[in-house]
Amino acid sequence: MSISQLDLRKFVAPEFICGYGALQLAGRYARNFGMKQVLLVTDPGVRAAGWADAVAESLAEADIAFTVFDSVSANPRTRQVMAGMEVYRSEECNGIVVVGGGSPMDCAKGIGVASSNMRDILTFEGVDRVPVSAPPLICIPTTAGSSADVSQFAILTDEGEKRKIAIISKALVPDVSLLDPEPLTTMSRDLTADTGVDALSHAIEAYVSNASSPMTDVHALEAIRLVTSALPAALEEPGDLDLRFSTLLASLHAGLAFSNASVGAAHAMAHSLGGACDLAHGRCNALLLEHVMAANYEAAPDRYDRIGAIFGPGRVTPAEKVAAFRRSLGITETLADVGVREDTIPALARCAYADPCMVTNPRSLACDDIERIYEHAF
Repeated sequence: MSISQLDLRKFVAPEFICGYGALQLAGRYARNFGMKQVLLVTDPGVRAAGWADAVAESLAEADIAFTVFDSVSANPRTRQVMAGMEVYRSEECNGIVVVGGGSPMDCAKGIGVASSNMRDILTFEGVDRVPVSAPPLICIPTTAGSSADVSQFAILTDEGEKRKIAIISKALVPDVSLLDPEPLTTMSRDLTADTGVDALSHAIEAYVSNASSPMTDVHALEAIRLVTSALPAALEEPGDLDLRFSTLLASLHAGLAFSNASVGAAHAMAHSLGGACDLAHGRCNALLLEHVMAANYEAAPDRYDRIGAIFGPGRVTPAEKVAAFRRSLGITETLADVGVREDTIPALARCAYADPCMVTNPRSLACDDIERIYEHAF
């Protein structure tokens, strides 16, 4: 793989506010963006934890009316996007505030795009296919991993086809992200681990991407450093705001990296797996990443070795270091353990091969190569 520092590269990012209490700025930013009627997008779990109410209080203090839309599942469905669009239009909203993890944020992005273009969300699948910009979008993440709050990606599940679609467009970059560590304190241990490895996967794949650049490299490497140092400690001390903030920064850096450099085969394969089997995206990445790294190694050995060095000394390969790291987090399953059937591999590989994330993988993979990687993950 040859990457020149002189290759033309573009870098897009939203405004972001970091620190304790950032969530309380939702109302002020909504007012600054001229929002009069807000669609407040969240999910039942986040609402039960109280974070949606906290954001609603901030909106009310700024005298901004809002309607709550919480019909969002893990792996958000395209039908949920379209239901949200109907609420957005019927309530005459002119802006969206979303509080939650990657699922509500991706759903909110879809609602915005579908509303501004008045088209079915499925028609925007692919790269740069959004003609009209979305309405103002404010994100308050409650997990540290998806980076949907800073990226130009939205991943949605097409239930009819049992597959995930990727929509990639600058129109999906939120206007502002409010990065507050406090909402992360109500995450479960498994969710903390899964989303943390999602951030790690974003960073590693962005660093070895054939669209990487000096700008994305800085963010990718810092994200890897932060995940390896802070994530294990955050699992043991979930109420420590400093540790939670470090994982949130890791997600931020990883998001800035992959939003601009894209990702690779691990994400393409995770999208295929998650769409077919309705598995958590972070867990899919966790079970696939080391196997993709091993398959890709010869295409970018220097870059993978630099990643391996961040995990510490040792004669094992970078892929083996990542494998040991995810096991140390309690993620010990194989694909078979989470219910994936081996006879589905050919169909999973075909879907992954067609995923746009495969374009920036450092090694060109044929369908049979992808099948072998899935097999190794069993």
